[in-house]
Amino acid sequence: MLKISLHHLKFHAFHGLYKEEKATGNNFEVNLDVYFTEPAQMITKLQDTINYAVLYQLVKDRMQIPEPLLETIAMDIARQIKKQFPVVREINVSVSKINPPLLNFQGETSVTYHKQYFH
Repeated sequence: MLKISLHHLKFHAFHGLYKEEKATGNNFEVNLDVYFTEPAQMITKLQDTINYAVLYQLVKDRMQIPEPLLETIAMDIARQIKKQFPVVREINVSVSKINPPLLNFQGETSVTYHKQYFH
């Protein structure tokens, strides 16, 4: 099994339930791990693997579509990756809101979606 990872991807986006979040936006971080079964031969060409540039573009494009819930974003990113790369066997996607609008809250909130595909 091989794993392609993209970690600490930073975005400013307008996700959230509250009016203020939709107006001013927030900072988000996405972490992604994608697992697939390695081919029988040595990987020497890009088409034999999962292109991390394509993964990044999928995440970037999805983060620009406002959504009330982080769960929806994480699940949709996984769905799009599986559609683009059918060889994927397992995906972990976490989406973190860096400054959630909670009174006296210091920290971040996040959602992690883990999906395994059995064939």
